[in-house]
Amino acid sequence: MSKNNLSPEHQEEIISILKTRFEKNKTRHEGIEWNKVQEKLEANPTKLWSLLEMEKTDGEPDVVGYDKNTNEYIFFDCVAESPKGRRSLCYDRKALNSRKEHKPKNSAIDMAEEMGIEILTEEQYRALHELGNFDTKTSSWIATTPEVRKLGGALFSDFRYGRTFVYHNGAESYYAARGFRGCLKV
Repeated sequence: MSKNNLSPEHQEEIISILKTRFEKNKTRHEGIEWNKVQEKLEANPTKLWSLLEMEKTDGEPDVVGYDKNTNEYIFFDCVAESPKGRRSLCYDRKALNSRKEHKPKNSAIDMAEEMGIEILTEEQYRALHELGNFDTKTSSWIATTPEVRKLGGALFSDFRYGRTFVYHNGAESYYAARGFRGCLKV
């Protein structure tokens, strides 16, 4: 199964999962019609593959918006806690290469790129929390500015005490309770 060649069974499977989640969580995408989302998905097999990868790593992707300017539907990982299949990762390749011992299996940026998605920005992460409470027990890496990254740091966020927090950590650090959430536009 390659990025551009999902079997009809896998296409059907991911579309069915996404449709069920879409219908179960209507408050995340008021005013958006499923049949239009499905048309876009069926016309974009590479994006469908990326959504299947998000699902396989326990992200529970769902439609969270529509960009009228680009005519794209926006999907975020909407699982309650940071996706289990994307935890224990340092921030990026530079951080991974800098570790001499106890290297994690991958970095968040590399894994997102492999999946064909982007890590949520701080703005997107805050927008996600307008839809519900996420990362109340875990945390997620978020896109880090070049200035912070140049100094060796990276940003992560979580939701505690009724609010979203943004913190910093060494980019080479990794924790069992920290993963990353992705964004995909279709």
